[in-house]
Amino acid sequence: WQTGLMDCCTDCSVCCCGMFCFPCLACQVAGDMNECCLCGTSVAMRTLYRTRYHIPGSICSDCCVTTWCLVCSVCQIKRDINRRRELGIF
Repeated sequence: WQTGLMDCCTDCSVCCCGMFCFPCLACQVAGDMNECCLCGTSVAMRTLYRTRYHIPGSICSDCCVTTWCLVCSVCQIKRDINRRRELGIF
């Protein structure tokens, strides 16, 4: 990951969207990945993203993160997508 799970201050707009309009952020992430809007918060989405970009981790860690830190998880994915877009690798 290009930012940590709790690095919300690195992109305050993503953090605010996650805190105050979480369904919107989840749909943005799903849309960015060409998936169904309902899939934006799933373990499968996080695992798909992580494996696509060869980010170290496991399905078990993805499950734990999405279970106990769902908002932070989706914010982390969105920050990573934004950074990869800036680098031209998304």
